[in-house]
Amino acid sequence: MSVSDNSANAQDQVDGGEAVPLIRAVLFDMGGVLVELGSLDELLGLSVDAGREFWESWLTSDAVRKYERGLTDTATFADHLVEEFQLTLSADEFIERFRQFPRGLFPGAVELVAGLPNGLITGILSNTNELHWENQTSAEVIKNLCQRSYLSYELHMVKPDLDVFEHIVADLDLPADQILFIDDNQINVDGARQAGLHAQVAQGVAEASNVLSQYRMHHDV
Repeated sequence: MSVSDNSANAQDQVDGGEAVPLIRAVLFDMGGVLVELGSLDELLGLSVDAGREFWESWLTSDAVRKYERGLTDTATFADHLVEEFQLTLSADEFIERFRQFPRGLFPGAVELVAGLPNGLITGILSNTNELHWENQTSAEVIKNLCQRSYLSYELHMVKPDLDVFEHIVADLDLPADQILFIDDNQINVDGARQAGLHAQVAQGVAEASNVLSQYRMHHDV
């Protein structure tokens, strides 16, 4: 299937009765969509409800935002995060758990991206850090999975802030409404929508495939 096929289907109906939009670029969040993450209980050493409230507190944490914008080192991040979240772990213990938090690609992730239409731009848009990007399981495969990689620690910008989405729109040189973004956190999807992108929540490969199918861009995985 080509991108023009997607355009030709622009009048098809998707859930909710809306016409299928023309999409020329698809961006995936990494952790939680393409890459499996460990449990928060294991990461933090305490029982955590991994719902929207926790992830909003994580994504708006000063320690997390500085680290994932590349503005502080891992040791300083760990010190501040242990204090901010009142963890019983030492900073060194947290770093080791944090290092192992990404568990590698979900089964079917490579096929999900490879099955997208020819001519479509693909990218990763991730709040991440050098520790994870360089050292995670399947790091080399992940680095080559998509055509473009938008990494918060290199851009010095993080989701859900408007500036990161505006940067991507400018870099892709596309209208915002021709870009689809898939993330596992609603707060990031809301930020993308505010910038004019199409954006949907999906956790894991199967849900991401369902989103792509709604846009007439992918077969089932």
